[in-house]
Amino acid sequence: MALAFCGDEGNSTAYNVDHGVLNNGCFVDALNVVPHVFLLFITFPILFIGWGSQSSKVHIHHSTWLHFPGHNLRWILTFILLFVLVCEIAEGIVSDGVSESRHLHLYMPAGMAFLAAITSVVYYHNIETSNFPKLLIALLFYWTLAFITKTIKFVKFCDNGVGFSQLRFCLTGLLVVLYGMLLAVEINVIRVRRYVFFKTPKEVKPPEDLQDLGVRFLQPFVNLLSKGTYWWMNTFIKTAHKKPIDLKTIGKLPIAMRALTNYILLNEAFEAQKNKRPSSPQGSGSIWRALCCAFGRPLLLSSTFRILADLLGFAGPLCISGIVHNTKILGVYFISSQEFLSNAYVLAVLLFFALLLQRTFLQASYYVAIETGINLRGAIQTKIYNKIMQLSTSNMSMGEMTAGQICNLVAIDTNQLMWFFFLCPNLWAMPVQIIVGVLLLYYLLGISALIGAAVIIVLAPVQYFVATKLSQAQRSTLEYSNERLKKTNEMLRGIKLLKLYAWEHIFHSSVEETRQKEMTSLKSFALYTSISIFMNAAIPIAAVLITFVVHAHLTRKADFSPSVAFASISLFHILVSPLFLLSSVVRSTVKALVSSFCNCNFRNNPLKVVNRKRPAREDWNNYTTHTSRPINITEPDDFCVKITNGFFTWTPEGPPALSNIDIRIPQGQLTMIVGQVGCGKSSLLLAILGEMQKISGTVSWSRKRGSVAYASQKPWLLNATVEENITFESSFNKQRYKAVIDACSLQPDIDILPHGDQTQIGERGINLSGGQRQRISVARALYQQTNVVFLDDPFSALDIHLSDHLMQEGILKMLREDKRTVVLVTHKLQYLPHADWIIAMKDGYIQREGTLKDIQKSETELFEHWKTLMNRQDQELEKTTIETKTVLERTNLRRTMYSREALLKDDEEDEEEATESDDEDNLSSVLHQRAKMPWRACGKYLSAAGILLLPLLVLSQLLKHTVMVAIDYCLARWTSDAISGKMEVFNHSPYSKVFSILCCLGIVLCLVTSIAVEWTGLKVTKKLHASLLNKIILAPMRFFETTPLGSILNRFSADCNTIDQHIPATLECLSRSTLLCVSALAVISYVTPMFLIALVPLAIMCYFIQKYFRVASRDLQQLDDSTQLPLLSHFSETVEGLTTIRAFRYEAKFRQKLLEYTDSNNIASLFLTAANRWLEVRMEYIGACVVLIAAVTSITSCLYSKLSSGLVGLGLTYALMVSNYLNWMVRNLADMEIQLGAVKRIHGLLKTEAENYEGLLCKCSFKGCWFISSFPYRGEIQIQNLSVRYDSNLKPVLKHVNAHISPGQKIGICGRTGSGKSSFSLAFFRMVDTFEGRIIIDGIDIAKLPLQTLRSRLSIILQDPILFSGTIRFNLDPEKKCTDSMLWEALEIAQLKHVVKALPGGLDAIVTEGGENFSQGQRQLFCLARAFVRKTSIFIMDEATASIDMATENILQKVVMTAFADRTVVTIAHRVHTILNADLVIVMKRGLILEYDKPEVLLEQEDSVFASFVQADK
Repeated sequence: MALAFCGDEGNSTAYNVDHGVLNNGCFVDALNVVPHVFLLFITFPILFIGWGSQSSKVHIHHSTWLHFPGHNLRWILTFILLFVLVCEIAEGIVSDGVSESRHLHLYMPAGMAFLAAITSVVYYHNIETSNFPKLLIALLFYWTLAFITKTIKFVKFCDNGVGFSQLRFCLTGLLVVLYGMLLAVEINVIRVRRYVFFKTPKEVKPPEDLQDLGVRFLQPFVNLLSKGTYWWMNTFIKTAHKKPIDLKTIGKLPIAMRALTNYILLNEAFEAQKNKRPSSPQGSGSIWRALCCAFGRPLLLSSTFRILADLLGFAGPLCISGIVHNTKILGVYFISSQEFLSNAYVLAVLLFFALLLQRTFLQASYYVAIETGINLRGAIQTKIYNKIMQLSTSNMSMGEMTAGQICNLVAIDTNQLMWFFFLCPNLWAMPVQIIVGVLLLYYLLGISALIGAAVIIVLAPVQYFVATKLSQAQRSTLEYSNERLKKTNEMLRGIKLLKLYAWEHIFHSSVEETRQKEMTSLKSFALYTSISIFMNAAIPIAAVLITFVVHAHLTRKADFSPSVAFASISLFHILVSPLFLLSSVVRSTVKALVSSFCNCNFRNNPLKVVNRKRPAREDWNNYTTHTSRPINITEPDDFCVKITNGFFTWTPEGPPALSNIDIRIPQGQLTMIVGQVGCGKSSLLLAILGEMQKISGTVSWSRKRGSVAYASQKPWLLNATVEENITFESSFNKQRYKAVIDACSLQPDIDILPHGDQTQIGERGINLSGGQRQRISVARALYQQTNVVFLDDPFSALDIHLSDHLMQEGILKMLREDKRTVVLVTHKLQYLPHADWIIAMKDGYIQREGTLKDIQKSETELFEHWKTLMNRQDQELEKTTIETKTVLERTNLRRTMYSREALLKDDEEDEEEATESDDEDNLSSVLHQRAKMPWRACGKYLSAAGILLLPLLVLSQLLKHTVMVAIDYCLARWTSDAISGKMEVFNHSPYSKVFSILCCLGIVLCLVTSIAVEWTGLKVTKKLHASLLNKIILAPMRFFETTPLGSILNRFSADCNTIDQHIPATLECLSRSTLLCVSALAVISYVTPMFLIALVPLAIMCYFIQKYFRVASRDLQQLDDSTQLPLLSHFSETVEGLTTIRAFRYEAKFRQKLLEYTDSNNIASLFLTAANRWLEVRMEYIGACVVLIAAVTSITSCLYSKLSSGLVGLGLTYALMVSNYLNWMVRNLADMEIQLGAVKRIHGLLKTEAENYEGLLCKCSFKGCWFISSFPYRGEIQIQNLSVRYDSNLKPVLKHVNAHISPGQKIGICGRTGSGKSSFSLAFFRMVDTFEGRIIIDGIDIAKLPLQTLRSRLSIILQDPILFSGTIRFNLDPEKKCTDSMLWEALEIAQLKHVVKALPGGLDAIVTEGGENFSQGQRQLFCLARAFVRKTSIFIMDEATASIDMATENILQKVVMTAFADRTVVTIAHRVHTILNADLVIVMKRGLILEYDKPEVLLEQEDSVFASFVQADK
């Protein structure tokens, strides 16, 4: 075929210029090529030579990056220009179709214009990023030339009578307008920037964010193309594949997205609302108005994008209808729009562009909505925090506002509002989508469409009902889950006691019982989930079935062609989506309304705020009946704080907690506040700090009140390192820091911690004891350089030695010698002589104020009372103990920290076990593991389903999708045969019967698959939890000592929750989307085998996109979760430490910290959102390519291979499905990968080896069984050459120990810390590894006894008292073997009978978690009573009286000697005098027995170690 620019028909009309060159169409078209050639010629050298050489420099953080005026408009106009040019090219090709020769002038100029338009935008982008506007002059010339040449062509069309009926005329007119507008944009850039034709060009700096290299979130700054396709994320996602993403990688938030910016925006909106309606109350309506005012614009933009996307979504069904209907090519010289659109290839290209545009708009809508929601969340969290900062202490203490409520407000309610903003565009987009969908169906199918649509709409309320039930089931599951976790936590915390008492089975049953209730709730959850899945799959099938059967049989003359059928199927799929979303949107709206109500309540609650000015109330002035206290002999003149006639209360309406307060606190001196418990000492400190509500009187400071170093009675710690807790935002001074550490005796504790003072000490310091937390809190106050220091009972949790050291080295040496004003609240009256000024309090008023001498003279009785108490405390000080409370604390800390690194290992368990590299530094190996899917964990999960359920799951899924394909294939055959047999009357009955059977089978299979998935999930979760619980409860004690409790608890909480609720849903979604994509590709390949050639490159692209995305998504998901924890922790820390923060005047610093935490969480969320959009845009573009290729190959096959139009429709419908489900497949794959981590971690714990509970004697003769049943009947113990260790790879803790204890003997064991005393007691219970020697009790080697038998026949009391939540009866006798009289007897022996009698319910009185409603001493006594209840022949006390006062201990020792006169008692001594009455004493050192004899014999020996201990204890 000849090829010529103007055609080659053998005539010269194409080259005829008799009427002037401009009247020759071919010449005008040639003239139109000139501007495009000019632009390409001018710009290519600049682009490839100029920027090519420095392309490496033009990177993302270009310091000159900014947008020129009209930036977005230019990009939008260019996109429209490109689309119009594609239409012009297509119009030229179609209109040239009939002639024998090819007329290049019809489409070549448009092709050149297309290239020039792309070049213009690339050129512009490079100039813009380089901020070099002078080069834009080339574009100014180009737009001018293009506008002129196109205008000439348009004018000539008008002259020759070509009008609107011809498409070419319309396209030319559009191009004139577009080129004109682009020229106007270019002129505007000159006008604003003045880069040419002006003497002084305007200097413009890039945005402030881009000058900061820390900002890496570039969505607001990039050009429109990069914004729409998230192109700027490419570099980030590639980097994620090379190294893990952390907070440093994602950088800082842009200024406009920071919490502070959005908080200011929201605040201004609230203020505007207040000013508009000053009189009306600020209800939840005003909140919504303020939110709309602050964040309404982006929400409107998101809704617009969403509506446009939904409208473009209808292009799919319409184009399918057109393509199937018009598989023919037209060819005329000038064609109309209608003729142009009846070309199947044109429709295929238009469908491709519509899909690209629809997906871009949809993702833009999602992104804008989520970004707005995240900004809103940050603003509301900041607003809540500011409100918290103003709360009065009484709001918290009186229970008006709990820390839990505030955390709920932050974690749940703000997220509900954020999700509402995300789903909000659906509210107005869904009605539009439903109305348009129903109208189009009616247009295609007539009245039968309304019947099908009615089925979908009628079932919508059922979906809503199911969604509501699902929500209720989830709530109920959560309640049982919390109860189970509480029990599991208690079980793990008391695991040592459970093993020693052989009570594992009791607590195992208790946890299992709660788990059964949880499983019942989970079954409801699974049932409603499967119904929901079933309805979503079955409703479209049912609607299609009813519609087509009605359409075929009732409307005989109706059009039942493939074009109508497959367009209708696509419309039904579109219609189901909004109705499925409806339930989620309605639920989210309801939750958002509730959350806004909670927010409103919190904002508008008349909560007291600190330092509120209240009018004096006269009646309080006469409230007190106490006479004014006598004037002191010595009154300090130079005061720091003075309160005159002060009345203070916690609640505005309540009586005053402090009355008639007149005090002066001297400047630069030590003031002590003393008095009985509850007399108002702490309240007085808080009143001075302005934390109480002042009724009347004045609080005056000598100078302006600055920062006050305050250590509260209940120590408050930050979730930070030890050093950060002590320095507390102050600059680090090494010398002072060391002095403070020494004064608070913290060095030995710091040495135990794995990272020294850089160890994170957990939320609220939970991994430290009370005394350690107290000393860190005091250290913080000592370290600060403030002039005033308030210490509220700093000695309460410290033993006598530490208290003395702290008083001398810390308070006297560091504070008083520095002339700082110190106010010390204390019960330790022995320190009163050190006080410069004393304030004595009683019942909320000041009893006496003055120096000690003043009080001695004026209040003799009070002074004598103090003197008696001082002497008693001094005697206590003299009783030096071998092992003080602090040593016990440090021992416990060492145990807690024993293998702290195990927690870190646990977090990094994600590497596949089999291929784990020995070389930790092998980065490539680590990266390879990160990119791998955890198929092994997936296999373990599925294999746990069992041999019957797994095949059912797989077969039902495969069968369902096969039937789905069969339904659509049947429809294709039915419609194809219907149109081919149109001439005679077509019989629809056989087809409709087969179609109906297949549809019914499809609906049944939908039900089967949805139930199979959820059933599998239930079976797996039940099996895994039961196995985990069995393994953990039977694990050796060593496992619990080396594995952090939090790590084990995480397996039972977060990981079990993932397996319970998330994996089944993800598995269903993943299998559905994968099988849909596979079946769609199979159908398209069957219809047009040519498609397979194009499938290969698309599949490769998909593989690499998902590979890179999964790694980045997992890292960002973990980062999002990990940045949320510090934020919530900061809220709860602030609530608990409000008083301290305000005393230090650190509100601004803590607000700044909050902003940092919020921004960190928000930037992680934004990057995760952008990564999701990055994936979805790419996957949906690939889906659009699949549609285009399928359409083109189908049309070609139809034209040349006589493919039936029914199969063309089938292929295109499935191609559209691919575009919908591709990104779901990858997203679910990424989610599945993260969730399978839970399965892997649980399987890691299932490898734990259990203790050997079997014994040789359990399989023995009748005689052996008799022995076991009466064991131990005498209580004789023989220890032969015993060596034990905690683990096979550790050193022995007992070495070759030999001893003989006769029945009924009382044995005392003593020795310093680490001598092996406790290990000695644990050896009786086989809690440690006995690798040599043996223990024989009553002639039986305990190694041969079953563990359960051995442990249940011995009694032990541990040094740490452990109580469980429940009743007192349960704590004493969980096995329910004893009568009430036996329990009361045990309580009487333990000196607790009167305490329990006084409680409501007696033995059935409630014990709270950890026994918190009893004192430490009482808890220890309950543990003693528990041991007495067992009435065993052998009784072991492991430092059991450490928490009991001297008097009670003496009574107990006597009781033990009498009540256990006939039993063997082994006492591990805390105070040596307690074992002086023992029959035998064993002194231990480093695992060896040093001395072993009667106490009186050892005391007579001068060089005896035992004698030296007793001497020290006197």
